Amino acid sequence: MSLSNAQYDEIMRHYEETRFKNRHILEEHRNEVYDLIPEYKEIETRISTLSVEQARKLIGGDEHALADLRTQLKELSARKTWLLENIGFPPNYLDPIYTCQDCKDTGYIDNQKCHCLKQAIHRVLYAQSNVESVLESENFDNLTYEYYNDSEIEQMRNVVAQCKQFVNDFSRTYENLLFFGSIGVGKTFLTNCIAKALLDEGYSVIYFTSFQLFDTLSKYVFRSGTVSEEISSIHEDIFSCDLLIIDDLGTETTNSFVCTQLFTILNERNNRKKSTIISTNLTYDIIDEKYSERNFSRIFSFYKPITLHIDDIRIKMKQLKNRK
Repeated sequence: MSLSNAQYDEIMRHYEETRFKNRHILEEHRNEVYDLIPEYKEIETRISTLSVEQARKLIGGDEHALADLRTQLKELSARKTWLLENIGFPPNYLDPIYTCQDCKDTGYIDNQKCHCLKQAIHRVLYAQSNVESVLESENFDNLTYEYYNDSEIEQMRNVVAQCKQFVNDFSRTYENLLFFGSIGVGKTFLTNCIAKALLDEGYSVIYFTSFQLFDTLSKYVFRSGTVSEEISSIHEDIFSCDLLIIDDLGTETTNSFVCTQLFTILNERNNRKKSTIISTNLTYDIIDEKYSERNFSRIFSFYKPITLHIDDIRIKMKQLKNRK
C-alpha cells in the first residue's frame, strides 16, 4: 500500500492540469469582460501605470504620494466592482479561480500536505480495496428497496435516514456508527453510501476491511525500522482522517496485538473527535469475548448501534434475477 513515484507524479500532474484549466477559465472571463466593458480594461491599465507614477513622486519628495495612491486605487477598485455588477457579473468574477481554496491548487500548505492532496493519495492507496470503483454503483443515488419485503422496507427507510443524517451532520456533530447484521444484509453497501457522500464533499475517508487494517498496522509495528514513508503516513492517517471505516470486524485473526491496536484506534480517534464506522457480523457477547472488556466499553459507549434485521439480500437478488 505504498505510493510509487509514478503515482505521486500522476497526482501532481493532475494539480498542474487543474491550475491550467482554472487559468484558462479566468482568461475567458477576462476577455469576456474586456469585450463587454472596455472601460474595465482601461482602469486596469491605469492602475498598473499609477503605481509607477506615484513611486516617482514619492522618490521626488512628495509626502502625500503614498496616501494619494491608496485613495486612487480604492476609487478605481470600487469603479471596477460597480462596472462588473452593473452588467450582471458577480464582483469576484475576475478573481483567481482555485478548485481548493486552502492550498491554491498546489497540494501543499506551508510545506505540509493539504487535505485535498491527502485525499488524492488516499484514493490511490486504497484503490486495491476496490472501494473507488465500488462507490460508482454503491451510493445513495443507486439505493433501491425492491429487494426488501413489506416488513423490512420501513426498517431500511429508517436506517437509510439515519445514514443520511450522519452525513448531513458530519461537519457539526461528532458521531460514530456500529452496523450489526448477518452476512448479506447491506452493511457494507450502507457504509459505502456514506463514504461516497462524504468523499464528494471533500472529506478524507479511509476504508479498510478489518483484515487489511490490522495487516497494515502489523507492517508498521513489526517493521518499524524498514517501513516506507507512505506506510508511516497511512498509520498517522488512520488516526487523523475525517472518517475511518472498519468493515467486517471479526473476520481477522483476533489476538492480543489486534485487541491492543483496536483499543488504540478507538481511544485516539475518540480523543481527536474523529468519526469511525464499524460493521460486523458479531453479536454483543462475541465482541465482548473476542476484543476485551475495554474495547467493548469503548465501542458501546461511543458508537451508535444500527442493527439490520434483514434476510440475505444477495439471495433475494439471485432469485429475482432467475425469475426474470
